[in-house]
Formats: sequence, structure tokens, C-alpha cells
Amino acid sequence: MSTQFLSKLSQNYIELLDDDEYYDITIEVGEDPNVKIFRAHTSILCYRSPYLRRILASNKNRNKPENILAHIELSNISPEVFQIILKYIYGGILSLNDQDTSEIFNTLLAASELLFQEIVDYLQKYFIESKSEWMEQHFELVHRTSFQSNSLLELQQFCTNFMANSPENIFKSLDFTSLPEKSLVQLIKNDDLQMKEIEVWEHVLKWGLAQNPTILPDPNTWSDDDFKTMENTLQHCLPLVRFFSLSSKEFLQKVRPYKKLLKGQLYEDLLNSHLNPDSEPINNISLPRNIKNDEIIDSKIVNNLSIISTISRRIDKMVINNKFDHLRELYLPYKFQLLLRGSRDGFTPNKFHELCNDILYTVTFIKVKETEEILGGYNPLKWESSGGWCKTKDSFIFSFKIDNIKDSIISNIENTEYAFYNGSYVGPYFGKDLIIYSSSSDFEDYSHRYCRKNYYEKIIRDTEDLFSIEDYEVFQITKI
Repeated sequence: MSTQFLSKLSQNYIELLDDDEYYDITIEVGEDPNVKIFRAHTSILCYRSPYLRRILASNKNRNKPENILAHIELSNISPEVFQIILKYIYGGILSLNDQDTSEIFNTLLAASELLFQEIVDYLQKYFIESKSEWMEQHFELVHRTSFQSNSLLELQQFCTNFMANSPENIFKSLDFTSLPEKSLVQLIKNDDLQMKEIEVWEHVLKWGLAQNPTILPDPNTWSDDDFKTMENTLQHCLPLVRFFSLSSKEFLQKVRPYKKLLKGQLYEDLLNSHLNPDSEPINNISLPRNIKNDEIIDSKIVNNLSIISTISRRIDKMVINNKFDHLRELYLPYKFQLLLRGSRDGFTPNKFHELCNDILYTVTFIKVKETEEILGGYNPLKWESSGGWCKTKDSFIFSFKIDNIKDSIISNIENTEYAFYNGSYVGPYFGKDLIIYSSSSDFEDYSHRYCRKNYYEKIIRDTEDLFSIEDYEVFQITKI
């Protein structure tokens, strides 16, 4: 049987720390005028701190006489913080009850320097869970100090996430050009960085110029040596800029003048993507960043804003046949206002007409059960409970795979006389190409649900079989 009595052991070691006898080392801590000398015991320090062990081993190798008391200096740690650290070294107690947040943060930095990973892990979690607001208010300090240590990875990630989510605040409060390269790289590789890609590119250039103050901002004045210098400075950043997300205008005005910075093949591929819409994208091109905009859509079906971007481009009659469209930056000019959700409101024609009739510019999304398919269509006119076939040249139907925007299908209306159908038994009913309706009553759930090629240019499913609806939603779109 084995029993541990750690509380008494901790108490005895703290008493040893407070005892004026038996010590064999003094530690001078702090800077003038706040300096204090602590007495301690070499063997305890060596076994508790790898950092102090190295210092003491270095002092021992200097062949000092045995009768000279060992002495070390730690000028960058305050006496108040070192008192807390010593209590942890001797008694395993981290006492922070009377400390303000700034002093607790200094304790974390001291623990990182002294290689007390146990304290580091505990205090990183404490700050992230309980003091995130304080860290945002003191972001420059937290960012600068955390990236000076390889042990503060959780704080580094906090800083990177905060910068990604609030870049406008960071660039106003922080001298962006003073960011260490490691921090910049972590930031621009982040899929969730809430910045337009052209702004990312402009800030990367700005950072590179700040590291080379002799190079003028105008690339037309750069020599070959200047381009080589900037290429070397930005070698870890350039592969992380999502150049394929830029528009043709942005590419022409903002990238082309710096083409010598890019690898020849990359520049040719970029040029080809803008000039030849039928060319195939190369492999491993990063998708656009995950720009968050909760004001765009509240959907249980569509979580990928690339789908909304593609539909919005088609509504505005933008070219969407380019094989690089899914790689371009998101186009989000509309707010999608929820009118109906099947899982909330039911799956009957009656409820559809009650909530969606007499409303212009609607988009329907249908999630097919037990598949990754999202089907739907756009109706610029009104849904009604009667009236039969309706004519428009602007409606279209579509299909998407949830996680593969590249294979989307947009099918435009061909026979405009049969764009959609209004009737009491039907729900969203596009031509005879995407149909959901009830065969017996407008109060019964949809019994017929299928896709077939009739009045629209393409079939949007691989099969004409009936499908089951997991959920469906209807939205009205309005300009933001």
C-alpha cells in the first residue's frame, strides 16, 4: 500500500525557503530601483528548473572557490513575480489571489523563461478562458511577448485568431510592419482571415518594403536586385497569398506590376486563368478565405458562402462558366431573408403559399436526404396559389455538392414560357425540371419530388428518380 502526504511535504519545503540557514545560493532579482536578493538551495533549483540548472552549471564551471557563495542574477523578472515562482518551486503552490492581471501575465512570461511548462499550460488556459478581453485590450503586449517564446503556442494561436477575425482593429492599433515574419506567416495562411485578398497582398507588400527601407514603393523604379531582395524577404509569404481569388482588374492593376516577384509558372497560370476561361485550374490552389458574414444568410442547409456567391453572380448575370469561378473571391451583394424552413414550418404546399406568396426575388434550397446534394432555383417573380405557367427569362435552377463547389451545375431557362408553375398543390415548381408537389391536397406533405430535363438547358441530377427531402428553405433576396 502506498499513500502520499503531499500537503505536509509542501509545507515543510516552504518553511525551508523561509529559513535563513542552510541556503547555498543567492539570487538577485529585478532592476533598480526594484531589486531584491533571495536565498535558495542549489539542489532544489536544479531539479525543479532546467533553465536554472543550466545557469548554475555554467557558474560551477567557472572554478570559483568553494567558500564563495553561489550567486546569480535575473534582472528581467520582478521580485514580486519571483516570489510567486519560488513558492511554486518549493511547495508546488501557485498563489495568485492578490495579484492583478498584469502581474499574473508577467508570472506566465517568467514561467515560460524558466521552463515551468506546468505553469505555462495552466496560465495560458486561464488567460484564454477568463481574460480574453484583457488580452484584446493589451494586444500589442500579448502578441509581442508570446511570439518571443516557443512555449506560448496557445497564446500565439489566440493572437493569430484575433488578428484574423478583427484585422481592421489590429492594423489601426499595431504597427503592422513590425510584425515578426513568423506571426505574419501564421496570419496569412489562416483560412479564416477576415480580409479581402487584395488587402492581404497589399499588406504583404507593405511589410516587405518596411523590411527594406531603401527600396522605393513604386515597382517601376525597382532594379532586378530590388526584385530579388523583395522576393527573398517575402519567400515564405508569397506562396500563402491566394492570387487566384483576385478579380481580373485586381490582377491587372495590383499584381502584374510585381510579376517578377512570382515564380514564372505561377504567373503564367494566373494570366491563363483570366484570359482563357476554358483552361483547367492547376492542382492545390487554395480556395477563397472563409469570410464570415452572419448578415448574409441564416440557413440550416447552406453553410458554404461559395454557394451563395455563385448564385449571386448568376442573378446579376455575371459570367459563371469560367472554371476558376469557385476560386475567385466571394461575391456577396445580397441578404437572404428566410421565409420558410420545412423542418420548422412543415412540408405542405399550403404552408409554402402562406409564407411565400406575393414576394419577388426568391431562392429555394432543397437538401436531398442521405446525399450531399443541394438542389434549388431562383424565381424573380411572385409565387401564387393559382395562375398556371409563368414566363420569365431570368429564372434558373441549380445543384451543388455541399463540400464540392467546383462541380456545381447552373441550368438556365430555355423555354421561357414554362419557367415556373403556380398552383395550390405545388411548392417551388421550376418548369418540369425541378418539381415538388402534393398529388391530393395542399395540406398534405409533398409526394412528388424529382428532376427531369424539359424546359431548362441542363439536367441537375444524375437520376430522374424520386428523391426525399431532408429539409428545404425559401429566401427572399434584397440588396445589402
